[in-house]
Amino acid sequence: MDQIEQLVQSVLQGNRRSIAKTITLIENNEPEAQKIVSMLYPETGKTHVIGVTGPTGSGKSTLIEKLIRELRKRGKTVGVVAVDPTSPFTGGAFLGDRVRMQEHSTDEGVFIRSMANRNAPGGLAKATKDVIRVLDASGKDIVIVETVGAGQSEVEIVKVAHTIIVVLAPGLGDDIQAIKAGIMEIGDIFAVNKADRQNANKAISDIQAMLEMDTEKTGWKPSVLKTTALTGEGITELLAIIEEHKEYLKMGALEANRKENVETELAEAIKQKIAESIIEDLKRKGEWEKLTQKILTRETDPYSAADMLLKKAKRN
Repeated sequence: MDQIEQLVQSVLQGNRRSIAKTITLIENNEPEAQKIVSMLYPETGKTHVIGVTGPTGSGKSTLIEKLIRELRKRGKTVGVVAVDPTSPFTGGAFLGDRVRMQEHSTDEGVFIRSMANRNAPGGLAKATKDVIRVLDASGKDIVIVETVGAGQSEVEIVKVAHTIIVVLAPGLGDDIQAIKAGIMEIGDIFAVNKADRQNANKAISDIQAMLEMDTEKTGWKPSVLKTTALTGEGITELLAIIEEHKEYLKMGALEANRKENVETELAEAIKQKIAESIIEDLKRKGEWEKLTQKILTRETDPYSAADMLLKKAKRN
């Protein structure tokens, strides 16, 4: 058995060090990462993925910490992928989420990983899907993905999560923020956190009014509830609604979503592979440098150069 096979077997057994090592290989886009993910893939598809998004300051991390605590009481194993902003100095993640959840860091039934989004759009690191697969294959019952909370492109979380919780808080301009971000359309559950603040009821009313405006939405009707993450208020109710949504998905919506996501991911993978192949071929033939110089001297532009290359590739 070679080292990669040993690593895969160790991940399947839930070994924390092996999970961490595998995720690092994926984040760094190491050559063996794709092979490992391919070997793990048949063992995936068992975990329920919960996406948690919303504006900065709404208390997402504290809410997740309370969710972990309650899930562990129920005997569930949990993986957390906290997608943090990229440090402009090191390129790594700001580890604020891990600090907030540090009480669970020694729990064998919990694996928490902060990842830098590497400036990828959508508040999600490109490697997020594969990291979820690693945690899934390692036997985690629930995987929670927290996005950066940067605004409009947070809707990307629909590509990785089964149940999406939008966390809002009174006093953060929730109604305006929600409309701007487009997250009203993707949320399955809306948690008005910090519900002990003034205007919590108004925030709930505003969200419900906006949801009612979407008359074209069919199927699951998004729920809106109050939570106070610091005290744990509303966490039991939140988990009950998550379970309801999970059961709803089993009635057919889950397979439809999975098919759509697989098609999108396949298209993205093909584009990436074709691009990598063309670039590698150009560099090998010395044409990459010639094209770069032509663009630098304004003889052509990147898009025209790309069009020319694609036409040439089709002829060949």
